[in-house]
Amino acid sequence: MATFLSRLGRFAFRRRGLVVLLWLLALVGVGFAASTAPPPPADTFSMPGTESQRAFDLLQEKFPAARADGAAARVVVRAPGSERITSPERRAQVRALVADLTKAPQVSTVADPFTTNAVSADGTTGYAYVTYDASALQLTDAAHDGLGRAMERARGAGLVVEAGGDAVEIDQAMSGTGEKLGILVSAVVLLLTFGSLVAAGMPLLTAVIGVGIGIGAITALGSTFGLSSTTSTLAMMIGLAVGIDYALFIVSRYRSEISEGRERADAAARAVGTAGSAVVFAGLTVIIALSGLAVVNVPMLTKMGLTAAGTVAVAVLVAITFVPALLGFAPVKVLARLDRKRYTGKPLSRRQQRKAARRAARTKPNLGARWAGLVLRHPVAVLLVGVLGLGAVAVPAASLELGLPGEGTMAPDTTQRKAYDLLSDSFGPGFNGPLTVTVEAKDAKTAAERVRTALADVPGVADVSPVTANPAGDTALVTVVPETGPTEARTEELVRSLRDAAGGLETRTGATEILVAGQTAMFIDFSRTLDDALLPYLALVVGLAFLLLMLVFRSVLVPLKAALGFLLSVSAALGAVVAVFQWGWLADLFGVDHPGPVMSTLPIFMIGVVFGLAMDYEVFLVSRMREAYVHGARPGEAVVTGFRYGGRVVSAAAIIMTSVFSGFVLEDNDFVKMIGFGLAAAVLFDAFVVRMAIVPALFALLGRSAWWLPRWLDRLLPDLDVEGERLADADGTIPGGSARERHLVG
Repeated sequence: MATFLSRLGRFAFRRRGLVVLLWLLALVGVGFAASTAPPPPADTFSMPGTESQRAFDLLQEKFPAARADGAAARVVVRAPGSERITSPERRAQVRALVADLTKAPQVSTVADPFTTNAVSADGTTGYAYVTYDASALQLTDAAHDGLGRAMERARGAGLVVEAGGDAVEIDQAMSGTGEKLGILVSAVVLLLTFGSLVAAGMPLLTAVIGVGIGIGAITALGSTFGLSSTTSTLAMMIGLAVGIDYALFIVSRYRSEISEGRERADAAARAVGTAGSAVVFAGLTVIIALSGLAVVNVPMLTKMGLTAAGTVAVAVLVAITFVPALLGFAPVKVLARLDRKRYTGKPLSRRQQRKAARRAARTKPNLGARWAGLVLRHPVAVLLVGVLGLGAVAVPAASLELGLPGEGTMAPDTTQRKAYDLLSDSFGPGFNGPLTVTVEAKDAKTAAERVRTALADVPGVADVSPVTANPAGDTALVTVVPETGPTEARTEELVRSLRDAAGGLETRTGATEILVAGQTAMFIDFSRTLDDALLPYLALVVGLAFLLLMLVFRSVLVPLKAALGFLLSVSAALGAVVAVFQWGWLADLFGVDHPGPVMSTLPIFMIGVVFGLAMDYEVFLVSRMREAYVHGARPGEAVVTGFRYGGRVVSAAAIIMTSVFSGFVLEDNDFVKMIGFGLAAAVLFDAFVVRMAIVPALFALLGRSAWWLPRWLDRLLPDLDVEGERLADADGTIPGGSARERHLVG
């Protein structure tokens, strides 16, 4: 592996013009294909195998005119002060609103609140139900504008008018403040790390090009493979993250090889052969984690995971080819300003290289080496503090409650939230989360009437609507309004009890099948699907990564502690999320308006994203330790060497990722805050507690046992030479630590 990558890096360095041209042609070609490709399809959400999905498919088949996939809006109207909308003046104004809504583009039907009995008992509030002939993602700007104009006219007449439903446009615009801050912090960290504008800009440039190619390919293939515009969201985030990390590692290794006196092409070749091997295997762990989202069996998540995995693959290729090509254009300018004069002019002779290597060995140990020495001298204390500290932070994760965002969790100043509160006040909290019960039978209307009578007596049911049957008479609908709100535990219990009772009702009423669906039931099914898939997904990802890391490090204990450390950091991050967003601790500090259940998708995404980044840091640090150990260094010296060369790079990458993710905490949406906070906390815990403290402490305690591998397994596993042992120079120079660093470990 190292030999092949070394040759590839040398070729890219020497034929830099050709390599850069090919990548630019790829970028232009993909961009052209994306610009000329048909528009991507609209987002579709499905959950195969769930009761909600079966009910949705049944409604599409039996009630085609109702457009089960069509958008809808509930326009809520309230009379000002103590007035009633049933007064002649206000009634006329409400009917004028209905007329305006009917004229809006893409509107199919508008239900007059006075003819559908959609007026509250006190006569102050009513709602008009608006259906559209297109899905929410297919609504045009004209449709949204038409709805807004109708509401504004009614407000001008003195009515209080708000709207909810998927037809109401959600202001998803991000302020951009957090992203700008994250980019600024990234630039500063890169500049401080490398001391060179060229070296600082190179990881950003290569990451952007890699993401551009990946996103362009997704757009170009969108119509062919059904990839919607939102599919690329995860790909962009992960692509930027790993693209910066991978380029950071290779550029840093190139600089260290140059400092040891190697000729520029040799330094690039060795950097790609050694650091590039770590990049390849780190990328494979990320690809495994993202591709494993297919286990969840939610097509949308599967597409997001696979496209993100493809973008990571592009990032790996960019790192091992495009980065060394760029180094060929600026072989000296990537060095710190104070070091450039030393390497200008002719390449060093073999004798000068040996002198440079000895001079580098006499240099004062850097902060990473000194930190590793401190941990090696006090491994038990560091291990106990790290494990117990993360364990304490992880305690709230035991109380994790999963849910999905709804209009009741939106910001109080949004029209959706205002409409939600108006309906809850006037019609009861369960009105915002009705359940749809579908009844199939030969005489569906008669069977549904019996079902309706039975459901009215179920505890927790506030109201049951009249029966609606399809023209064929074989399917009917009944709407059940719970007494409690959509996100309350009692509503979930009601859904379970209704589904449990469905079998007995089928026997008593003559129905062939009774399904309980609706938005609340769908949220419950989605959360359950993710919850059921969490452990299999975790087992698959960790298991495959364990085998891969065992192949890389030729050790059983190293991948085992890597996996256990990841679980510890993710648990701590979930505990922090629960404490802040579910329990409300420090809610004011992070701007959390309404603590509540944690978004159902967060644990799955955190496992995939954080696992990939955690294994990046693990491979980057430990591969350099393994390299030094294979070349003859003692276990303690190998740890110091790994931190001498990798500690600063891993710290910089972690700070960059933490700052980028933390930027999302500044946004107004609670769930955007949650994602940013969770990912930032996980990266912070994993990089600085697990990889930088617990890992070296374990190496100190295990000693040579850390690299133990059964002989039969050693013979069975192929030798990929990830450490670059075959790249050793004829002069016998090895990447060991200095005498002062060896003194750090005794």
